[in-house]
Amino acid sequence: PALYCRSNFASACGNADAGQEVKFAKGTTTLAFKFNGGIIVSVDSRSTMGYYIASGTVKKVIEINPFLLGTMAGGAADCSFWERNLGMECRLYELRNGRRITVAAASKLLANVMSAYRGYGLSMGTMITGWDETGPQLYYVDNDGTRLKGKYFSVGSGSMYAYGVLDNHWREDLSVEEAIDLGKRAIYHATHRDAASGGINNL
Repeated sequence: PALYCRSNFASACGNADAGQEVKFAKGTTTLAFKFNGGIIVSVDSRSTMGYYIASGTVKKVIEINPFLLGTMAGGAADCSFWERNLGMECRLYELRNGRRITVAAASKLLANVMSAYRGYGLSMGTMITGWDETGPQLYYVDNDGTRLKGKYFSVGSGSMYAYGVLDNHWREDLSVEEAIDLGKRAIYHATHRDAASGGINNL
């Protein structure tokens, strides 16, 4: 049975060309969007390893500092480590310069690190969001060093379903209640259709 499980995981998730016997597939749905009242971040809580549900209570929103949040999609270890590392860099910036780092600068720091480690097998798709003197800001950063500014993003295996809801119902003049409902509804539809997304909705 142990050998069967090992070969099962290897055949389902492995990458023989890279000499890596087991490569765990990831699945999630995370989203964030701006509106006149601020920013909504909405995520599911399921963690998967191939066809196996590893956990249903994963915290996918990481507090970088009191004014910055990051989301987790891809490899949990990569997201957790590098976003906490970003928190340290943001604190160092604040101590050196006597003021808080902007959301744009924080996202650029993370994108630069990802670009430097490109090709090392990192797996990360995150949204860096928060508030600074210019107002609420939202950026997307991934493991290739891509950095995009936008009004709404969704990342993960269920993102196409979440985008379907956001594309139809998002607008800048949403009330706080409407924005909360939209965040919940987008994650609900994604978890309903995407087997790798599920658990509870953290918003």
